[in-house]
Amino acid sequence: MCSNADSIIVLDFETTGLSPQQGDRAIEIGAVKLHQGKVVDRFQSLMNPGFRVSGFIESYTGISNAMLHGAPSCAEVMDQFADFIQGSNLLAHNASFDQRFLDAEFELIERNYDGQFACSLLVSRRLHQELTSHKLGDLVSAHRIDNDGVFHRALADAEMTARLWQIQLDTLKVKYQISEPSFELMMKIAKTPKGAIDNLLRKQALRYQPQA
Repeated sequence: MCSNADSIIVLDFETTGLSPQQGDRAIEIGAVKLHQGKVVDRFQSLMNPGFRVSGFIESYTGISNAMLHGAPSCAEVMDQFADFIQGSNLLAHNASFDQRFLDAEFELIERNYDGQFACSLLVSRRLHQELTSHKLGDLVSAHRIDNDGVFHRALADAEMTARLWQIQLDTLKVKYQISEPSFELMMKIAKTPKGAIDNLLRKQALRYQPQA
């Protein structure tokens, strides 16, 4: 498994609600595979949760019950997605949400994954403390990331998160001269208190300096 932070799978779920523990299910998965910062593959599918979604979810996501009626089952889609992500570390924006649904859907089909999970929202809160909001749409605007205005659809959000992640990696390179950071470092950044980030990264920068 590649440990570089620029070679990962970025994913996003659309769901029937906030909690798989309360019976909510995934209704769409979107993901992009990055290799050395470039998109080399994509995965996207609607999935039928086996019950009607609420009017609020239809309005919020733009995914209607009519669209889901002919979609493959969650089990079928998630089995394919399990194959897609093997051997890769994973990233999502507000990753705790997506990881809950990934784990819940995989548990239902007795599948698992071998990668670790990072969160671009937590990294943003630490690398860009000057920003007042770290919602994906607000970060897309703040960083002037090119987009087509589509949000709350899984593949579009995964694409935006991938571009945001690249900006975060570029920030490390420009501000701290950390080139090609490891995935482990990005997870460490996400868990470090905001006030300790600068000291952490200045120490880490010494490890990434080219050897004479």
